[in-house]
Amino acid sequence: MPTVSLKERIKQGLLLLDGGMGTELIARGVEIGTCNDHLNIESPDIILEIQRAYSQAGSDAIITNTFGANQYALARHGLAEEAVKINQAAARIARKAAGEQKYVLGDIGPSGDFLEPLGMLKADDLKKAFTEQAEALLAGGVDGFIIETMTALDEIAVAIEAVKSVSGDLPVLASMSYDKAGDAFRTMMGVDIEAAVSKIVTLDVDAIGFNCGTTTLDEYVELSEKLVSTVKRFNKDLAVSAEPNAGKPELIDGRATYKVTPEDFAATAEKIHALGVSIVGGCCGTTPEHIQAMAQRLKNADYSKV
Repeated sequence: MPTVSLKERIKQGLLLLDGGMGTELIARGVEIGTCNDHLNIESPDIILEIQRAYSQAGSDAIITNTFGANQYALARHGLAEEAVKINQAAARIARKAAGEQKYVLGDIGPSGDFLEPLGMLKADDLKKAFTEQAEALLAGGVDGFIIETMTALDEIAVAIEAVKSVSGDLPVLASMSYDKAGDAFRTMMGVDIEAAVSKIVTLDVDAIGFNCGTTTLDEYVELSEKLVSTVKRFNKDLAVSAEPNAGKPELIDGRATYKVTPEDFAATAEKIHALGVSIVGGCCGTTPEHIQAMAQRLKNADYSKV
């Protein structure tokens, strides 16, 4: 593990995350509809290969392959009872890929269900599921947690509470997924930036950010500017994170396709970082080549060398 804690490293400035996992698995022949999280058990070598490629490309932190590894998401594949095993295995794989000098973030994604009264899911039950996942990731050796692609404020609040109940001094990053809605950005559940930040900032996280979404590169820059200004208005010392997709996907032969080049992605990442986003990575459609181009551009700018 690195000698500097991830919490302290975040305070030091630019931290590069890795890129897409799902689209990389598809590119390697994994069928759509496969439980990607179970690949940590079934095919760990393919996960290690992808994560090691990101580490070599310049990522400072590797995110575990556990986006859908809570018991509710796993239940759709008949794997709810495997949650602990899957998360612990994922953390160990990511640690192996990260090596001794880089960090591992435990990834927690949405349940895919709705909390009461909109849905049938009870907050206490959801908290237990997220707590179980966080405990397993912690046992596997993560350095911190990233809660991402959230669209509902009540769910991200439960997730943060659950993770912080077991995380101790480890950092927690909280990220929501926004789309352009007129002149504003909102999540699928209608949450705007102001509402998200004003709630999340009270939950003692280490970074607030965005990831995924169906927006263009220019819109990601606009989103970053609005998010940074809002976060800094509430807490000027709080870090901001961004994991844009490789642009807006195009539907080709029934499959979402991302056409943004590594060079164009890196140029956008540079603009986002210049706005005050200190934690930068990639989401769907980004590859090790995208992360390498970004790392070369941003690390040259900040450190004068790769």
